[in-house]
Amino acid sequence: MDLSGSEIVVLGRLTDPYGIRGWIRVHPYGDDPLAWRAMSAWWIGKEGGPWREVGLQGLKLHGDGVVALLDGVADRTRAEALSGMLVGAPREALPATGEDEYYWADLIGLEVVNAAGERLGQVAGLIETGANDVLRVAAADGTERLLPFVESVVLAVEKESGVIRVEWGSDW
Repeated sequence: MDLSGSEIVVLGRLTDPYGIRGWIRVHPYGDDPLAWRAMSAWWIGKEGGPWREVGLQGLKLHGDGVVALLDGVADRTRAEALSGMLVGAPREALPATGEDEYYWADLIGLEVVNAAGERLGQVAGLIETGANDVLRVAAADGTERLLPFVESVVLAVEKESGVIRVEWGSDW
């Protein structure tokens, strides 16, 4: 089944082959990629699609990362061909998030408003840094701000109203 990019929540990216038997390293865009084992299939594709469904045969921690084995990928050469592809799933196939947990796709497009009520812009993307994720906030005037997605900065995520409330000055 092929799906368009608008129906898929991107979970991570396939990076490099691991070994010679088809395993490939996964760069997850989140902190619990092993929960993806609950999904019987992943969807792989490039930004904007098309996406294709691929069965998941194995997923495990390896060192400080994650490796996966997908249906039809039996050797290193086939794994190399997938390097750079995105991994995603339709929203209805995703594991539920816990309280105060969000998929990146849930945050993109939300309006960012500071404690003084000033609109700082909309979330245009997220950046993973090792220490914490960072919201990339773009204002209508072209100003871009990078806000750490940490408790001391992000006061509330109100998905229903489309707003993220932050402790961040408009002149910072």
